[in-house]
Amino acid sequence: MSCWQTVQDYAFRSLGYGERLLPREGYTLCEHFTLIGSGMIWNVYFGVLALLAGFFLATLVALGKGAHNPLLRKPSEWFIFVFRGSPLFIQFFFAYFLFLSLKSVSPVFDAFTSAWLGALIVLFLNTAAYSGEIFYGALRSIPKGDVEAADAYGFTGMARFRRIIWPTMLRLAWPAYTNEAIFLFHATTLVFFSGFPAWQQRGDALYYANYFADKTFNPFVPYPILAGYFILLTLVIIGIFGLINRHLNRHLPQEARRGLKLRMNVIR
Repeated sequence: MSCWQTVQDYAFRSLGYGERLLPREGYTLCEHFTLIGSGMIWNVYFGVLALLAGFFLATLVALGKGAHNPLLRKPSEWFIFVFRGSPLFIQFFFAYFLFLSLKSVSPVFDAFTSAWLGALIVLFLNTAAYSGEIFYGALRSIPKGDVEAADAYGFTGMARFRRIIWPTMLRLAWPAYTNEAIFLFHATTLVFFSGFPAWQQRGDALYYANYFADKTFNPFVPYPILAGYFILLTLVIIGIFGLINRHLNRHLPQEARRGLKLRMNVIR
């Protein structure tokens, strides 16, 4: 079988299109690259949707934690504490069995036991908690002079938040938020190893890399390929977030702009 034929058969295998059965012998490099790349579709799906939805919830959580009213502050504090204090793997595990229990109560929850929705909800809540703490720290770091200047110009309420506080918060938080986005995409590899089953072998990139490693007894081919895909994805994220960071800092002098720096982090 030619490499082009392999691409045609397996490029969208993770979505259920193409050849139904996985390769059983041979296991060429083209099959490795194609299937693992096909699985990356799921990793991008989970990461993009969880990041977009989590961004808005994180903003609300940060504002809630900074509120004087304990009815707003305490739920935000506990939300951040629970999702930052427990491992993501355990969150996937308990969420799946919670949705499975709810499924027996009502068929409405049937879709929640599938990874495309159930795991997405877990990732969404998890990243919202981490991002909420980042945004809260940025809120605390907003110079008082900016707020006083907004008051002097007559900005109050929502206008002050939308024109002054929120843009400044984002500008201060963006480098740390970029790291959270990278970690989120890496965390998507836990989805199909933490309770949510890969229905009809429709898994993510790590699922197919693990398949090849089990069949060939050689992890030194599929796992470096997987790492290469995620390195490329990380570079894309850094590029996109760098452009947004430049836009957020466009009003500042060149020497005062906060640029994104790629730093190695050992732990989250």
